[in-house]
Amino acid sequence: MNALTLIIASALILMLAYRFYGAFISAKVLALDSNVPTPAMRMEDGKDYVPTNKWVVFGHHFAAIAGAGPLVGPVLAAQFGYLPGALWILIGAVLGGAVHDAVVLFASVRYNGKSLSDIAKEEVGPITGFITGIAILFIITITMAGLAMVIVNALYQNSWGVFTISMTIPIAVFVGIYMHKLRPGKLGEASVIGVALILLAVALGPVIKNSPLAFLFFYDSKTLELILPIYGFIAAALPVWILLAPRDYLSSYMKIGTITALALGIVFVHPQLQMPAFTQFVNGGGPIINGKVWPFLFITIACGAVSGFHALIASGTTPKMLKNEGDIKLIGYGGMIMEAFVAMMALIAATVLAPGDYFAINTSPAIFAHLGMQIKDLPILSQMVGENVAGRPGGAVSLAVGMAHIFSSIPGLKGLMAYWYQFAIMFEALFILTTIDAGTRVARYIAQDFLGLVFKPIRTSKSVVLSIVLSAFVSFAWGYLLYGGDIATIWPIFGVSNQLLATLALAIGSNMILRRSQKISYTLTTFLPMLFMGITSTVAGYLTIVNTYIPKHQTLPAVLAGLMIILAVIIVFDSIRKLFRTHSSIVKGLIPKVAAK
Repeated sequence: MNALTLIIASALILMLAYRFYGAFISAKVLALDSNVPTPAMRMEDGKDYVPTNKWVVFGHHFAAIAGAGPLVGPVLAAQFGYLPGALWILIGAVLGGAVHDAVVLFASVRYNGKSLSDIAKEEVGPITGFITGIAILFIITITMAGLAMVIVNALYQNSWGVFTISMTIPIAVFVGIYMHKLRPGKLGEASVIGVALILLAVALGPVIKNSPLAFLFFYDSKTLELILPIYGFIAAALPVWILLAPRDYLSSYMKIGTITALALGIVFVHPQLQMPAFTQFVNGGGPIINGKVWPFLFITIACGAVSGFHALIASGTTPKMLKNEGDIKLIGYGGMIMEAFVAMMALIAATVLAPGDYFAINTSPAIFAHLGMQIKDLPILSQMVGENVAGRPGGAVSLAVGMAHIFSSIPGLKGLMAYWYQFAIMFEALFILTTIDAGTRVARYIAQDFLGLVFKPIRTSKSVVLSIVLSAFVSFAWGYLLYGGDIATIWPIFGVSNQLLATLALAIGSNMILRRSQKISYTLTTFLPMLFMGITSTVAGYLTIVNTYIPKHQTLPAVLAGLMIILAVIIVFDSIRKLFRTHSSIVKGLIPKVAAK
């Protein structure tokens, strides 16, 4: 199949879905009302609640939800062939993910920008609200470990890549100081300087790699597994304007530019997909994902189809910036549709590689030797990029090789494949580090909230010592998972936890929709995806525990996965109980239709 065919078909399906189903969700199910003042308008404080142009909010929301997930998940799922992943991205995003994001954003707007756990407390009950908070803390911790593992597998023994990524830290700090101290308000100047310095860091990579300084950036995997949590601790403890904010800002430029370039490259080159539509691993036994296509495809591709992590953004900063409730269609539903397109391009970048090359990159040499596959272009590709790319699982390297292969196929650019490869590695790692920055900080906030339940003054404390202690605690938590695991053990628990969080958000949204609309048909728009995600994620979690964690005596991942399943079951049953009670009250005429809260 030609990649251009898949790109065009995907674009048309996603645009039609936004035009019709997105409009139905917005106008009928949620009944968006542009006349209802948003929290940003009613509670403007110049700090957290700030009315913002809808396109700026869209950019912020999209950059926050479209981190590394839509890039890595589809690449790993290519093990099953290109068709299962492509179908799930399109169907999941249209009927599940985009609805999930829009509903949670709407709920948070109507609840003054409150978090998902606070919304759960209001819509379902205090028990569900408390347990949802615990579930969120789990998912953030596991997410940090899973994404950090992707960086480790991409950067170990890669002095060029480590140098480039390391340089983005002082560059981000410099840009932060430039915008806040040296030249306040000169955003354009800071942008040009920051992007130029990052591109210079990529260009200087081969110079450093071949210099006596190379050893300073040449690390094994275990060393990187120690460095990354330390970095997460520092990033979470520093004031937000020094590192987090400027890194997010610079990352948005890199993401938009790289994805646009990849799309144009696919259109220009229109390569053939070398991976078959289905592989023999759809029935299980795969070297990357051991289980069958159901349920494991649906927890491997999360961001890009359905992702619970999005609920944290949709009930976090975004609702506090929204100027007009009517923009929820663009930002909530439309942002997820855009992310699905990014995921599709990542899937294409992986499947244009020969199957043998793809599996040689994403498995260890020992495992690949038992697959009976022949490599095709891998030695040439390794030579062209200047790195041995075999045996680097996690998705990041195969995606970078696929992207570089597409770019280098453009006439006149073949000799630059090493630069394309390192740029792609930097692009992926930069976004993962951005997620680690923000995620570790959010985990710190949640931990502080839980301590506040024991001693109330802690919840509003601005103590620097407390921030440092909690930053160290959450960094140690995900660092422990990272150091003791690998992509085969961490990614499944990340996928299960993430999709269970989406299940919880859809369950909470179902209660809100039924209470407001009093129509079962409208409630099904979130209830049916909730059932599918709940059953799929629970089965995947159970199979992962009994078939992977217990046989390998991996107690901690098994316990965490089991706890997430238990928490999800409690919340879903509590939500369904509340749904039946609400429906019964509606039938009896005890609940009037709610126009606005």
